[in-house]
Amino acid sequence: MKTILFVIPLLLCNSIFGQNLHTSDTIAMGLNEYNTIFIKAIFNHKDTLNLNFDTGTTELVLTNDVLNNKVKTKPELYNTLYDLQIGNTTYKTKVYDAELAGHGTEGRFGWDFFKGKVVEINYDKKYLIIHSLMPSYALLDSNFTSLKMEFYKTLFFVSSEIKQSKKMVKDLFLFDTGFERTLMLDHNLLQAAHFPITKMRFIKKIVMKGAQGNEIVVTTSNLNRFKIGKYELKDIPVQITTAQKPVWDKNVHVLGNEILKQFTILLDFQNNLVLMKPNTLFNDPYIDQK
Repeated sequence: MKTILFVIPLLLCNSIFGQNLHTSDTIAMGLNEYNTIFIKAIFNHKDTLNLNFDTGTTELVLTNDVLNNKVKTKPELYNTLYDLQIGNTTYKTKVYDAELAGHGTEGRFGWDFFKGKVVEINYDKKYLIIHSLMPSYALLDSNFTSLKMEFYKTLFFVSSEIKQSKKMVKDLFLFDTGFERTLMLDHNLLQAAHFPITKMRFIKKIVMKGAQGNEIVVTTSNLNRFKIGKYELKDIPVQITTAQKPVWDKNVHVLGNEILKQFTILLDFQNNLVLMKPNTLFNDPYIDQK
């Protein structure tokens, strides 16, 4: 009886300790000159692919070229689950098709692979770490600013501020590591907020390609200020669009990777928080300033 009494607390202790054990999986990450982040992943145990980690999407999207000409498996789109190995973990996912993906990549995968985890994006050291718990070094670092995730359907947003002249507007921004530029501002939202678009210095007008190959006309203009958490950026070349809507039934602004890469980021999908602190890329020149 005494042996049993001693063993049970020990087992309980080990069980509790196991539940709180911090484990992590570190994955090499690339960052190219277009601000695309990508990792190598193995699709269906056969094909190694360069995939963009895109927080502005969900599940797995492969380009038509890859689906038709590269992968050994010809997946049944939209409904069938397939294995995708990212780091040391294999995930189940449906597969979708698109005409285009981020520069130098063969597709993209979304944030939902990491539900219940903490994802660290380190642009300085170029790695992606999947944590089982928020690492203690982040909790002890006062340089991190914390933002609440606001969900709309399957996408998450963070609150930030834009300022031009004396007009300041606070709004939600789609947190989108798959968008390679700074900000995509929605013209309709700007007008509704009486934001002084005409006072923004014009830089250029270009035609961009959407994920399905569709053309999108955007104007690039200079924004005086952008504030995210406790950090403020100045004189940012931003894009303004009236046509392409990243969320088909909602007007939204988009926060892209040319700004996000200036921070070390922790995406806490346990408490729905984003932690960010400046890294060595903070205040690097923007593509449209070079």
